[in-house]
Amino acid sequence: MSETFEQRRAKLREQFLRAMNFAGHQAQAVIERYPDYTPMYTVGGKWRQESEAWTHWCEGFYPGIFWLLHKHTGEPQWRAWAEQYTVRLEPRQHDRQVHDLGFLFLSTYLRWYRLTLEPSLRAVLIEAGRTLALRQQKGGYLASFLGPHSLFIDIMMNVGLILWAANATDDDNLRQIGLEHSRVTARYLIAADGRAAHEGIFDPQTGQFLRESTQQGYAPGSAWTRGLAWAIYGFTAVHRLSGQIEFLQVAQRCADYYLQRAAACSPGLVPWWDFDIPETGPRLWDSSAAAITASGLLDLAEATTDPARAERYRDAALTILQTLSAPPFLACDTPGAEGILLHAVYHFHKQLGVDESVAWGDHYFVEALVKVLAGESEAGW
Repeated sequence: MSETFEQRRAKLREQFLRAMNFAGHQAQAVIERYPDYTPMYTVGGKWRQESEAWTHWCEGFYPGIFWLLHKHTGEPQWRAWAEQYTVRLEPRQHDRQVHDLGFLFLSTYLRWYRLTLEPSLRAVLIEAGRTLALRQQKGGYLASFLGPHSLFIDIMMNVGLILWAANATDDDNLRQIGLEHSRVTARYLIAADGRAAHEGIFDPQTGQFLRESTQQGYAPGSAWTRGLAWAIYGFTAVHRLSGQIEFLQVAQRCADYYLQRAAACSPGLVPWWDFDIPETGPRLWDSSAAAITASGLLDLAEATTDPARAERYRDAALTILQTLSAPPFLACDTPGAEGILLHAVYHFHKQLGVDESVAWGDHYFVEALVKVLAGESEAGW
C-alpha cells in the first residue's frame, strides 16, 4: 500500500525544516551584506551583480520571504524587516509602467494586511489593483510592459490583485476586467493539452488575436516551463477569488500537462527551462519553475473536488520539494552561494540569470515549504 500525503509529509518534515532554516540564514545574510537591496538574480552565485533588469518586477519577493519567515518562526525581527522592506513599495501602487503589481503587492502588503487588518494597507492593495486594471486593452486582456499589443502568461500571477480589490470593494466593473483577462488568456495562450504559450500578439486597434510568440521560451509554440508554472498557480488563484469553475479546469489541465512532461525530465519533477528543448540544445534545469509549480499544486489540491486528483497533486508537490530541499538544488553545500535555490533560469536568450539563483524561485520555494509545514494554504493568511 502506498504512503498517504500525510505519512510522506511527516517523514519529510525534518528535511523541510532544515531547508527553512537554511532559507532564513541566506535571507538574513542578504539583509546584512546588502542593506536596502532586494535580489533579482545572481551572477556567479552572488547577488547585486545584475547586469540588466529587463523590467522591475522582483522587489516584492525577498520582502515576501521575510513575511513567510515571520509566519514560520514567529520571530518579531522577521516582521520588522518585512515591514521595513515592504513599505518602500507603497509608491508603486500607482506604477503604470509594469504588469507586475501582483508580484509586488500580493507577496508583501497582502500578507501584512492579513496579519493586522490595518485599513491603510487595504487601501494600498485596492489602489494597486485599480492601477493594474488600467492596462486593459480592446481585446479584453491586460497588456504586458512591452506594449498594448502584448499579452504575457505571467500576468495570470498578477490579475489576482484586481480580483482581490474587486472583492474588497464589491466593484463589479473591476471584477469583470480581471475575469475577462483570465478568459482571454485561457482562450489564446492555453492549448487543449495544457501547454501554455508565453506571449500572445494582438492588433491593439481591433483587439484581434494574431499569433503566439515568446520572449523567454525556447521558441514560439514551445512549452516554456516557468510560464506553465505561472498558469497553474495563477488560474488556481483566479478560481479561488472568483469561484468560477472554468478557471479550475484550466489550472488542472496545465498541471496535468506539467506532471506528464516533467516526469520525462527527472523523477524529482524538476523541469528543463523549456520542455521542448532538443536533445542537442541547452538543457538546463529551472528550479524556479518547479518551486512555483509545487506551491501552485498545493493550492490546486485544496480547490479540486476529486480526492484522487488532490492526492496526486499533493504527492507531486512533496516530490518537487523533496528534490529542491537537498543538493544539487539547495545551495547549502555550495560555498559562497548567496541564493537559496541553485539551477534556475531567468532569461536564456538575453543570458540573464542563466543557471543561477533567482528571487522568485527562492520566494515560491519558501512559500511552498511554509504551506506544507503549517498544513494550511497560504491563501488562508
